[in-house]
Amino acid sequence: MEIQTKVDQSIHEHTFFQGVKDCLPTLLGYISIGLAFGVIGITSNLSVLEIFLLSVLVYAGSAQFIFCGLYVAGAPVSVIIITTFIVNLRHFLMSLTVAPHLTRYSSLRNIGFGTLLTDETFGVAVTKLSKENRLDGNWMDGLNLTAYLTWIASCTIGGLVGKWLPDAQGLGLDFALVAMFVALLVLNLVNVGKNKLMHYLKLIGWMAMIMYILSYFLPGHLAVLIATVIVASIGVVTEK
Repeated sequence: MEIQTKVDQSIHEHTFFQGVKDCLPTLLGYISIGLAFGVIGITSNLSVLEIFLLSVLVYAGSAQFIFCGLYVAGAPVSVIIITTFIVNLRHFLMSLTVAPHLTRYSSLRNIGFGTLLTDETFGVAVTKLSKENRLDGNWMDGLNLTAYLTWIASCTIGGLVGKWLPDAQGLGLDFALVAMFVALLVLNLVNVGKNKLMHYLKLIGWMAMIMYILSYFLPGHLAVLIATVIVASIGVVTEK
């Protein structure tokens, strides 16, 4: 009886609706940043339809904010594509992390899992992996689709609201994405031990110093990529 109860509970924890439920704590981040992006998109001379399509087809907060900045600066299309590709390279590594646990599904479905994976849904999926050492396709669909639809709706509503705000950047809304990543960093550092925390703080110091030096010789997006590779290598070598 007890075994049957555990089996039923395990099945319940991997359903589509459980994925939706597990996504709920992250939705505040999607909504706040999506609204901010919609407003910034309007101030960057994008239409609501363009904001909607950008959210559907790109679906990446950092890339969408960068797109607005480059678009306003008049950057060539090739520069916009390459820059957003580099910024989103981390998704390749995140997909590689969860892919071994979803090999029983078709290639097409795995492409869907990887395409809709974000920083937040990756964090939720990794947390589930650490607890249960397995991922289910229906659960991933519930998690990813909830985040995806919330993001599209938030960006579009932000675009509609943005038409009524005369000076959106003056409100500091373009800082929303930076604030989100700072919050994620703090949340990750809260529960680590003292030695590991000192290790991470040293790596942050290395990152700041290398970025400062590289910024004198390289464009910002390239400096970020190279500095990340260098500091990640230092982290692997020095981690005990």
